[in-house]
Amino acid sequence: MAERGCPPEAVPLPAEVRESLAELELELSEGDITQKGYEKKRAKLLARYVPLIQGVDPSLQEETRIPGPSQATAPAPKQQKPRPSHARDERFRSDVHSEAVQAALAKYKERKMPMPSKRRSVLTHTSMEAYTPPDTSSASEDEGSLRRPGRLASAPLQSDPSVEPWLDQVTQGSSTSSSASSTSSHPGGQPAAAPSAAAAPAGPAALARVGVPVSSRVSSKIQQLLNTLKKPKRPPLKEFFVDDFEELLEVQQPDPSQPKPEGGQMAVLKGELLAVGSTWPPSLLAALQQWGTTQPKAPCLTALDTTGKAVYTLTYGKLWSRSLKLAYTLLNKLTNKNEPLLKPGDRVALVFPNSDPVMFTVAFYGCLLAELVPVPIEVPLTRKDAGSQQVGFLLGSCGVALALTTDACQKGLPKAQTGEVAAFKGWPPLTWLVIDGKHLTKPPKDWHPSAQDAGAGTAYIEYKTSKEGSTVGVAVSHASLLAQCQALTQACGYSEAETLTNVLDFKRDAGLWHGVLTSVMNRMHVVSIPYALMKANPLSWIQKVCAYKARAALVKSRDMHWSLLAQRGQRDVSLSSLRLLIVADGANPWSISSCDAFLNVFQARGLRPEVICPCASSPEALTVAIRRPPDLGGPPPRRAVLSMSGLSHGVIRLDAEEKLSVLAVQDVGQAMPGANVCVVKVEGIPYLCKTDEVGEICVNSSTTATAYYGLLGITKNIFETVPVTAGGAPISDRPFTRTGLLGFIGPDNLVFVVGKLDGLMVVGVRRHNADDIVATALAVEPMKFVYRGRIAVFSVTVLHDDRIVLVAEQRPDASEEDSFQWMSRVLQAIDSIHQVGVYCLALVPANTLPKAPLGGIHVSETKQRFLEGMLHPCNVLMCPHTCVTNLPKPRQKQPEVGPASMIVGNLVAGKRIAQASGRELSHLEDSDQARKLLFLPDVLQWRARSTPEHLLFLLLNAKGTVTSTTTCIQLHKKAERVAAALMEKARLTTGAHVALVYPPGVDLIAAFYGCLYCGCVPVTVRPPHPQNLTTTLPTVKMIVEVSKSACVLTTQAITRLLKSKEALAAVDVRTWPTILDTDDIPKKKVASIFRPPSPDVLAYLDFSVSTTGILAGVKMSHAATSALCRSIKLQCELYPSRQIAICLDPYCGLGFALWCLCSVYSGHQSVLVPPPELETNVSLWLWAVSQYKARVAFCSYSVMDMCARGLGAQTAVLRMKGVNLSCVRTCMVVAEERPRIALTQSFSKLFRDLGLPARAVSTTFGCRVNVAICLQGTAGPDPTTVYVDTRALRHDRVRLVERGSPHSLPLTESGKILPGVKVIIAHTETRGPLGDSHLGEVWVSSPHSATGYYTVYGEEGLHADHFSARLSFGDTQTVWARTGFLGFLRRTELTDASGERHDALYVVGSLDETLELRGMRYHPVDIETSVIRAHRSIAECAVFTWTNLLVVVVELDGLEQDALDLVALVTNAVLEEHLLVVGVVVIVDPGVIPINSRGEKQRMHLRDGFLADQLDPIYVAYNM
Repeated sequence: MAERGCPPEAVPLPAEVRESLAELELELSEGDITQKGYEKKRAKLLARYVPLIQGVDPSLQEETRIPGPSQATAPAPKQQKPRPSHARDERFRSDVHSEAVQAALAKYKERKMPMPSKRRSVLTHTSMEAYTPPDTSSASEDEGSLRRPGRLASAPLQSDPSVEPWLDQVTQGSSTSSSASSTSSHPGGQPAAAPSAAAAPAGPAALARVGVPVSSRVSSKIQQLLNTLKKPKRPPLKEFFVDDFEELLEVQQPDPSQPKPEGGQMAVLKGELLAVGSTWPPSLLAALQQWGTTQPKAPCLTALDTTGKAVYTLTYGKLWSRSLKLAYTLLNKLTNKNEPLLKPGDRVALVFPNSDPVMFTVAFYGCLLAELVPVPIEVPLTRKDAGSQQVGFLLGSCGVALALTTDACQKGLPKAQTGEVAAFKGWPPLTWLVIDGKHLTKPPKDWHPSAQDAGAGTAYIEYKTSKEGSTVGVAVSHASLLAQCQALTQACGYSEAETLTNVLDFKRDAGLWHGVLTSVMNRMHVVSIPYALMKANPLSWIQKVCAYKARAALVKSRDMHWSLLAQRGQRDVSLSSLRLLIVADGANPWSISSCDAFLNVFQARGLRPEVICPCASSPEALTVAIRRPPDLGGPPPRRAVLSMSGLSHGVIRLDAEEKLSVLAVQDVGQAMPGANVCVVKVEGIPYLCKTDEVGEICVNSSTTATAYYGLLGITKNIFETVPVTAGGAPISDRPFTRTGLLGFIGPDNLVFVVGKLDGLMVVGVRRHNADDIVATALAVEPMKFVYRGRIAVFSVTVLHDDRIVLVAEQRPDASEEDSFQWMSRVLQAIDSIHQVGVYCLALVPANTLPKAPLGGIHVSETKQRFLEGMLHPCNVLMCPHTCVTNLPKPRQKQPEVGPASMIVGNLVAGKRIAQASGRELSHLEDSDQARKLLFLPDVLQWRARSTPEHLLFLLLNAKGTVTSTTTCIQLHKKAERVAAALMEKARLTTGAHVALVYPPGVDLIAAFYGCLYCGCVPVTVRPPHPQNLTTTLPTVKMIVEVSKSACVLTTQAITRLLKSKEALAAVDVRTWPTILDTDDIPKKKVASIFRPPSPDVLAYLDFSVSTTGILAGVKMSHAATSALCRSIKLQCELYPSRQIAICLDPYCGLGFALWCLCSVYSGHQSVLVPPPELETNVSLWLWAVSQYKARVAFCSYSVMDMCARGLGAQTAVLRMKGVNLSCVRTCMVVAEERPRIALTQSFSKLFRDLGLPARAVSTTFGCRVNVAICLQGTAGPDPTTVYVDTRALRHDRVRLVERGSPHSLPLTESGKILPGVKVIIAHTETRGPLGDSHLGEVWVSSPHSATGYYTVYGEEGLHADHFSARLSFGDTQTVWARTGFLGFLRRTELTDASGERHDALYVVGSLDETLELRGMRYHPVDIETSVIRAHRSIAECAVFTWTNLLVVVVELDGLEQDALDLVALVTNAVLEEHLLVVGVVVIVDPGVIPINSRGEKQRMHLRDGFLADQLDPIYVAYNM
């Protein structure tokens, strides 16, 4: 027998070594031992048999060998059972299923998926030793539920880890089927190994190695992704948006060919009569008293320790006396202010560990005797156990104030500083009572409890955790309790003094009903086997059956598996004494294989086939059905092989042929004595099912529970269901209880269960069971990537449908590619077998999933963590493209309605054409002076003459000190000196272009006017950043070159920078034009100041980089410059006596105009605050506004954001420093984008305490073609906010909705339209005018629009299009400039200064930035807002498209390990709110998303960086 890792020439190994190796394998696969430990021990065992490879450590041999076909096989011992090769894996596989999975995967050989990229630091695993091996106990609460063993056939060898993950191991798939014949002659043999790795062709994974920067890597992965995405399943229908209809999600139509139930209506199944024996005691406590007094020496309960030794046997006498003592103590010795602490009927928590059945039993019966209601719960191990808060809710709703526990358990509970037991999260305050013997008081001789225990009063409360994770208490009455004990006694044929071994949890469910209650009624002896002992010795329960000659045993399928794996070497065990082996989770569809395998092995050890009795139970109905042995009159057992596809439609179809997707189930016996059972439809009215239909099993019996304690609403639904016939007639006058089990009634009136309501996931119109999906995942190549039993499957609702999520724990030694390969194969297998897509598959590090009390995974807590982004996976694969099939059809662009029809349509509908204008300029001219002084140089000279000492500019530094002031005369003289230098030193002629490269300050203004004085054309350029020359200097060089500047004016410091060694690395410094340093130019006058011959002469060039990454310069004439200043002066009421504060970049747009032009034109005083100074002193801006009592203030969004973030919490400190903003009449944000309403509102709220008037903050709007279209100004109505429907907006419609309505988006007015400006909304394609209810491009006509683009190549087409557009219909004479922004106009109820109704302009976003997806128009900012809301760790986000895939880049403000939590949340948020499937999620560090000086995101730069692989992302997820 070639063991794993043995070289082919190995000697045959002795049986005991093979035994030990198998045990080791088991330990490793269970996670009880690390890979390192495994290799050490294995090397030790093999040391004597393996010839050492020269100089190689034996523990490494496994890695170095290339798998060849195994040759050596051991001579088979006579009686050897077929031995599993990877025994542990076998438990989860039925052969049929493994073959099905292999066959399914073979179909997918071609589809390759792009692997996610991960940054190296995220990949580094903690060292192996740091891992605690995960709890071996696999599976969920119903442990067996996830098992799927087959007959113990040989499994395919695991492929060598070096085989390319893309090489689909179809060879192994085929070897599975052939292996049965090839190995039959050697029962211990193994099939041939996979072909050697050397022959494996390298797949595309070679391209996609993590961490190798290939420039085309991203593009190739996206290409791969596009190749894997399936084409949509349906042809899209032609359909366009109708304004008044909801946007409808696709409703999946039932497939006409799907199977439908065809049987007749089922009849109610009646159980046998409950034969109440005359010998039966009238109540449970009467039985206890009877046995306690007449048979005091009879053993009741034996407790074992973790080594399997019996530590204590409780006799019936002891149980009776100790329960009495406890009852007496509870009723008489506990007082609260001289009142007894407890009254009959009060609830008491029982907190006992699973290793202490004795104290639990005493506590349980003590409570019953004292007429208290016991509520057994799990022992809380930490303050934040999984689900602990829900247990707190249960205790609170049950009004529990007292908890009983043992001394040892109390010592182990988490303590507060005072030494008291800590308060657990969400728990009510509890008094803890230790009930060990020494703490109890002996009752007086004459004291007898007055317990009434036969009525409808609650006897005990059992906790139950629902699918959503909420914990409820199921109340069981005294009458039900007694009836349950009697029914179980009859069904199981229990008799006095029988011995029962119990492996289950004795606090709830079958463990409690059989092992604590029914056993006492029949004076049985229970041997309780703790969970810890089962982990240490899985065979312990069989040994105890043998030792105690037990007649009955109570187990779960898990226990049968574990014993199978450990049974080798135990030759002396015998199960012949058993007459009843109750499989408590027989209702789990996958338990059939464990029962078969167990019988297969142990039949030779005396186990009779008819002994195995699966049963079905639920917390609400207690035992629902149990198989009776033939001697108790049970029919022979049955099994059914059902079609998985039929089951998903709720129909039973026997499926003998199609082997691929079937479910084999066994019966769980007959209905309980005295019970009526029926099957009803799962949803809606409880109609009876047809005979071939799956539904929820309902029971009507005296043995069911009575209610969810304290929860009347859901109690009625579950405990008082009245099933009705197809005609609507109730089938019985007595209510039924819903069991939560899905199944049907088979032949011989046997009950079959195919799943649980808790594990049901309804995807589209089909139903899937979580356990089935897990089983399929586990049947995929049993590679060593994930821990077998630590897989959770649940569904989350995204876009009105269940989406399946699968979470597994990854082994620490699994490589990135192996795991990814396993994940993609699991997806394919589930898709093939269940015909359902998995929405998200996540792998988490070992031992990090929340555990259920008895091992297994706490599924609801896992789901909670997934939804909150607290799961911290190390690998994620999302498949929204394949799963989400209910998206609305993509919108088809209908042939455009012509502009004329549009106008007519609007007129007919009574909608006005959207146009508006500011005040007329002509009659606002206030003086002859303005007419004379057409040009800015004239104005400056006039001011220097008439008010020479009037202060124009104050420049502040970070400390708030004034670094320079400039009066009219000083500015004039400085400008003259610059003009002289330009003419003499640089020898420039009129019309030459001059680049001004200055930091924000007065020098820049002087240089600007100096250029105008000598007829040169200034171009302001932001200076390069000394710390970041490589990226900022090329932009400077580019503007200088594109603007054809003949000279560069700058300061001494910047001159040195431009010619420095560092600059040489970024640009060619030899090609700079003349550089003039203006710091020390001689005091010279110019002979004559240049006066433009006509107003249309070029005054300056305004260059800026748009958010789409295009550098564009616009030409501003002298006329436009003066008109701009005049409009702003009128709108803001600027006079020489005014002071305004400005914190803006002075290089382009309105920032430049306010900084350099307006003060000179209007004569007001400007307090200049350079934005870079705020980096060292955030409060500078607000301090300046307050200090200089500025009535009008201008800033950018970046400044506002810095203030809100940096000063939000410091308003009290600022007030003490004397900052007072009540002087501000209007504070305007200068921007070229949609107003950021959230930021402006939070700024207003934060600084309200400093006196900032509520209505002061407003926004402005300008763009390349016209830098100032809207400005709030000081007069006129306040800005208005409207709420529009985002869905209509995607179709270029504007539909107003109420605030807070779903899909509403707040938009605020961009400011008042300036005097002399006219605005119209035009259709982006037909160029016709639009009505009020349409979103279109904002066109503007104004004397201060720029005259055109200044470009090197003089692209006249661009120019004509943007600066002199005409409407195609209506007013075709006016010349308009196209802003490139989408917006709409609304007539408001407010009136403006002229008494007219005010028209508000709302800017929605830049046309260039919109994303055209699914035939609709999306604005990136809306998607980004949704993404940022998805998780608190998302600091910033940007979206763009690439080959019609939506790419979302998020900045992670948190630990790198948590990065992968964001992938699913981002995908969910965008799907839910925008009906878009995210193609790629890129997670990067904070600060990676580029932002320009105005605070706008540069999405195109980001896109280029992403495609060139320059972002150094933490993680890139390619959604399938």
